[in-house]
Amino acid sequence: MRRPAVTVSTALAAAALLLAAGCSSGGGDPEKSASPSPTSGGSRSAAPSASSSPAPAKGSVKVAETVAENLDSPWGLAPLPGGDLLVSSRDTGKILRVDADSGKKTELGTVPGVAAAGEGGLLGIAVPEDEEMVYAYFTTASDNRIVRMLYSADKPQGSQLGAPDTVLKGIPKGITHNGGRIAFGPDGMLYAGTGEGGREDLSQDRDSLGGKILRMTPDGEPVHGNPEADSVVYSFGHRNVQGLDWDKDKRLWAAEFGQDTWDELNRIEPGKNYGWPEVEGREDGDERFVDPVEQWTTEEASPSGIALAEGSVWMASLRGERLWRIPLDGTEPVAEPQAFLEGKYGRLRTVVATGDGGLWLVTSETDGRGSPGGADDRILRLEVS
Repeated sequence: MRRPAVTVSTALAAAALLLAAGCSSGGGDPEKSASPSPTSGGSRSAAPSASSSPAPAKGSVKVAETVAENLDSPWGLAPLPGGDLLVSSRDTGKILRVDADSGKKTELGTVPGVAAAGEGGLLGIAVPEDEEMVYAYFTTASDNRIVRMLYSADKPQGSQLGAPDTVLKGIPKGITHNGGRIAFGPDGMLYAGTGEGGREDLSQDRDSLGGKILRMTPDGEPVHGNPEADSVVYSFGHRNVQGLDWDKDKRLWAAEFGQDTWDELNRIEPGKNYGWPEVEGREDGDERFVDPVEQWTTEEASPSGIALAEGSVWMASLRGERLWRIPLDGTEPVAEPQAFLEGKYGRLRTVVATGDGGLWLVTSETDGRGSPGGADDRILRLEVS
């Protein structure tokens, strides 16, 4: 298998080695604006719940506070060790720091080379434990790529990001299906969810980075234990992955946009084929493909970010305009998914575990497909059970 091109500066490579220790245009396309159906059908991963017992069948959600308002096309959210949050703006290419107590916003800088169009732009961001680097996934004029930038909080506002150093390039781009979620896993490696850019054939092409989940070192190199030693491809057969997180047993979960029929929540295993475009949703009995753990109609979900908290997967939905809770016993749901906040905050883009059992939730009404109100977009802090 061909190895994707990577470019890493000598100075940043040394720093990153320290860190390593530790949708198609069909009528049901998930990112399209639509009214919610009345029927029911990275950031770095925060520390998951320590409980090993099954999650209760029923849970609850309370909006504890609005952390920030008036954000422009927010997409990625990355908690910092001190408690503050970094948020990326898809359309402006800016990264802001949000004080989690006061909501004060400080501009770190603008990521150069971002070509925002359609669903592309500055997408996911992630911060290693060191906090001296910010990783970003974004769309350029020619591809989607991952870069990292030195972060210097003591510099003036707007100039706190260093020049981007390319970690991985050549991820296919499109007006739709750019993926974009990145996160550091429990193994210290960098994971990325990609889309097929509207070209369905790329998802089954093992030599393409499109329609995949990727696993790499912080330098963008293939990792020991990947399905193929010279490739960053970890799983394939995906349409458009925008949700990644891990449970307490370090198992990887991913949310994926369907086309006209089924959106998916998948439990990811290395080297497995998740079916697109041959299969959308469950295909019981076909051993070539892994069935989703749960599925929803595209009107109910269109899932973007996911987070693991209190023994459940929490899934932010764009077209569905609701937050789904999927209670788990190991890798199996213990009850039907529950929907919360239906229609109250509009499109929901990103959800991240706070580390103390709660969630941060990012709305997405200013992405060109919502109906923004006076305070949109927002970051909310949720109390969940």
